[in-house]
Amino acid sequence: MAHGVAAEAAGAPVAHPGEKTLLRFLTCGSVDDGKSTLIGRLLHDTKRLFDDQLSALERDSRRYGTTGETIDFALLVDGLVAEREQGITIDVAYRYFATDRRRFIVADTPGHEQYTRNMATGASTADLAILLVDASQGILTQTRRHAYIVSLLGIRHVVLAVNKIDLVGFDRHRFNEIALAFEEAVAPFGFRSVAAIPISARDGDNVIAPSPRTPWYDGPSLIGYLEEIDVTSEEAAQPLRFPVQWVNRPDATFRGYAGTVAAGALRPGDGVLVARTGQAAHVVRIVTMDGDLPSAEAGASVTLTLDRELDASRGDVLVAPGHRPEVSDQIAAHLIWMGEEPLLPGRSYLLKCGTRTVGASVSELKHHVDIETFKPLAAKTLALNDIGLVNLSLSEPIAFDPYEVNRTTGSFILIDRFTNATVAAGMIRFGLRRATNIHWQALDVDKRARADAKGQRPCILWFTGLSGAGKSTVANLVEKKLHLAGRHTYLLDGDNVRHGLNRDLGFTDADRVENIRRVGEAAKLFVDAGLIVLVSFISPFRSERDMARDLVGRGEFVEIFVDVPLEVAEARDPKGLYRKARAGEIRNFTGISSPYEAPLAPDIHLEAGSAEPEALADQVIAFLRDGGYLRS
Repeated sequence: MAHGVAAEAAGAPVAHPGEKTLLRFLTCGSVDDGKSTLIGRLLHDTKRLFDDQLSALERDSRRYGTTGETIDFALLVDGLVAEREQGITIDVAYRYFATDRRRFIVADTPGHEQYTRNMATGASTADLAILLVDASQGILTQTRRHAYIVSLLGIRHVVLAVNKIDLVGFDRHRFNEIALAFEEAVAPFGFRSVAAIPISARDGDNVIAPSPRTPWYDGPSLIGYLEEIDVTSEEAAQPLRFPVQWVNRPDATFRGYAGTVAAGALRPGDGVLVARTGQAAHVVRIVTMDGDLPSAEAGASVTLTLDRELDASRGDVLVAPGHRPEVSDQIAAHLIWMGEEPLLPGRSYLLKCGTRTVGASVSELKHHVDIETFKPLAAKTLALNDIGLVNLSLSEPIAFDPYEVNRTTGSFILIDRFTNATVAAGMIRFGLRRATNIHWQALDVDKRARADAKGQRPCILWFTGLSGAGKSTVANLVEKKLHLAGRHTYLLDGDNVRHGLNRDLGFTDADRVENIRRVGEAAKLFVDAGLIVLVSFISPFRSERDMARDLVGRGEFVEIFVDVPLEVAEARDPKGLYRKARAGEIRNFTGISSPYEAPLAPDIHLEAGSAEPEALADQVIAFLRDGGYLRS
């Protein structure tokens, strides 16, 4: 896989005569391998700089540069002050340039392990990756790590740019040694093309034109290779995938489905199905602002009109008949964790796949990938920049393809419900075909019938607050009052449940999430039985309380915040827990070494520091009576 393979892999030009194609690529490598310098050299030598930019570059080179009296091309891309002062790249910088034969968009991504999420961002739309290595250093662990991530993210074309070849005296044997080592390292990753090119980004050797200082290399220059490499997507040859962005109804006479063709092609008269429901129709028109089109292929943004109305809206996917994708609410996927807070299995997130957004939680973390050895390791959570294989449970089924088949319908992001921040990027591997022989059994006696027989409206009374706030005391009083009034109840107390159902769980954040998930599911069953179920748990995280709320119907979850200042709760300390936590004898104790997220808008707010438990219980009873939960 040395220079001869590079020349062969370049292939024939992909552009039609007079037409410029677009190549998106990213650069990645270890610190000081010269990524930003290479991009700066490409911009400079392809005449993409104005005179004022060149003057500024010369000025910055004297102030920040690391190349002596010569221009430091890295400063064209390393725009952040922190990057310039440290001489490293910590953000993703995108640059555009063009030659007579092709247009390019390049992403300069960080090489540090702690910026894996930045690299994933840059790779998400790239067709090709340039992996740089320092000729004096050779293939490093970072190189193999970047190659693995690139393959995981679906990039199938790789260039190994052996940079700083001048530092080894333009030695042919050193280049071939590095190229062979790389070929062996990436063999398991299934790249379609791999080429090695010796370059000096600083001096320009083999970047734009062949260098006379490497007469032994008869392959193309880097830019020559990038101009010729055929990265034609196979998406156009795949079955139709058309995620609906929105339903366009400007008036009563027009109904169109707007979106971007993710795969395949279509023409008026073609049949389509809604992947979720199987409803069928035929395409009548392919509408754009510039008029109707005779056809549309992958990448085209269009509006489709059909010969009949379908039950389809934003998030649905129109597909080719006979080629429906998988539709499931259980999937296996690789996750690249991007959140500052760790992944907590069981916590509820939002999953956005194409144009569809549904609730999701990680039902199982299969393993964490050791990024140095690529071996699976047991783990209970994922931290920032970790990669893992997970099973996901979705609130609703989605239509999808495996990521290796289609990067659009096979990818997703996870979103934090409260901050709206993207916390993970995911690549779907397959749907989980679990319990396919299990179906919902129709029951003649349902929740409403059970509740009517008891003369009450079932609900969950969810008491939350710090340890020592008085949750159990108030919940116990409320249940006694309800019982004396002839109501049907059950009380789930945090300590009691941990003696049985949740006896295997500790007090880490991950275990707390699973603790509440199980209790929420149990409480849901009690509601279905027509009961008023009282749940007394610290339940410190808003996400899990909202998850429990989502399990039942509207109005069936009543959040009760038993509010007391920390100093008051700590002064009470009925079980001596705060004293032990302060002494370091109890880890992950809420309010001391683990956070408590107070409700933002509880249904009932009990000021437990200034009222007696009896009066607080009466407030809850009054809420139930006024809300119609207690029927006469």
